[in-house]
Amino acid sequence: MGKKQKSLKDVSAVRLIVFSFLFIVIFGASILYMPFCSRGYSYTSFIDALFTATSATCVTGLVVFDTFTKWTIVGQIVIILLIQLGGLGIITFTTGATLLLRGKLDIRDLQIAKEHTNGKVLDVSKLIKVILIWTFACESIGALALAIRFVPEYGAYGIWQAVFTAVSAYCNAGFEIMGFITPGESFTHYVSDPLVCVTISLLIISGGIGFIVISDIGSCISKKWKNNKSHPHLKLHSILVLIMTSILLIVGTALFLLFEYDNTLKDLTFAEKINASFFQSASLRTAGFFSIPIGMLRDISKILSIVLMFIGASPASTGGGIKTTTFIIIIIVIISILKGREDAIVLRHKIAKSTVYKSIAIVGLSLFFVTSIVSAINVLEENIPLIDIVYEVVSAFSTTGLTVGITTNLSDISKILLSIAMFIGRVGPISLILAVTIKQQKRGSEKILPESQVVVG
Repeated sequence: MGKKQKSLKDVSAVRLIVFSFLFIVIFGASILYMPFCSRGYSYTSFIDALFTATSATCVTGLVVFDTFTKWTIVGQIVIILLIQLGGLGIITFTTGATLLLRGKLDIRDLQIAKEHTNGKVLDVSKLIKVILIWTFACESIGALALAIRFVPEYGAYGIWQAVFTAVSAYCNAGFEIMGFITPGESFTHYVSDPLVCVTISLLIISGGIGFIVISDIGSCISKKWKNNKSHPHLKLHSILVLIMTSILLIVGTALFLLFEYDNTLKDLTFAEKINASFFQSASLRTAGFFSIPIGMLRDISKILSIVLMFIGASPASTGGGIKTTTFIIIIIVIISILKGREDAIVLRHKIAKSTVYKSIAIVGLSLFFVTSIVSAINVLEENIPLIDIVYEVVSAFSTTGLTVGITTNLSDISKILLSIAMFIGRVGPISLILAVTIKQQKRGSEKILPESQVVVG
């Protein structure tokens, strides 16, 4: 017994986090498999239940069934709970509960929470509190705003619509229960409604900007409030995230408006075109809602979508993708090399080499996994255009959940491959590999190795 307890205690934090997500997926699939979760009260194919549970836990939004027409209210509750757990992570909830009950975290709790939130050990308790308070505040305000539209239209059921949509949007999940209007059309009926579209967009941005940035902004405001003469500054991480998020939102909106102006947006007024383009630009940041028919997009718009989905949201957020900071660091490295610099420098700060290496590894591994899964599905699904397969796989890997309409027609093997893509995208390619391969490093095992030059380029 002593050995078992010790071995469990010695399990790495990254491994615990990865397997906690896997446990939630399997547990959720087992419940969704049961008849009481399905309309008609029949067993659901376990592959389809597993796919849905993976999509919900990994806050993706890809579905093989319309959520409203397939799942009972019990099934919908299971899905939204999986979304909430997956969006914030079971570690956040358990750590938050520990803080609430004990008022403090021990070293083990701090290590696990630090790995999950990308925070510093000394700040992690504060960060967990910020995560929980910010999350439930945003979801509550979002639900109230959406209820203004949904309750007059759908009565008491509009409350559930508002709550479900707010949680799904904040967690960047993309699940919706609007199927009682027209199944599988998301928010196309609200393409001209700024209250619904802007509220959902702001929820997506709030969840995708990252809890580290929210904590940093809150800290600066608090310092300024306590001492009006002080001039607190945001950390470099927060500045880069805010700059990159703004650029992607503006460029995404402008290009989507340009590419689809006389296509999917042709029947809208100019103001409605702007509203729809902004909504799509925000949603492409790993949320997965849509207000225009995705299957009718031009190829150039699909390529734009693939790029935005692959970049994704920011670190320590509810979104996926390689992350905004990873992308901007790669850009900084390229610019630095072109300028003949030895180091990656931005805003008079030198980026640590370990951060540069990690960014390159994330992009390289992400491209490897996406390419491998695209190739496999392309072999299995010969009748589906390659660009649609790429779109679907990147959407799964980035946990976006937008689809060009091919998910429901995929074979079981392809669904499993997409599930793997969603899982890797949510836990992160590096975390997954470390969880599988990590070994306890022996003290004093580091060796000093000779340095050599290798010619590249």
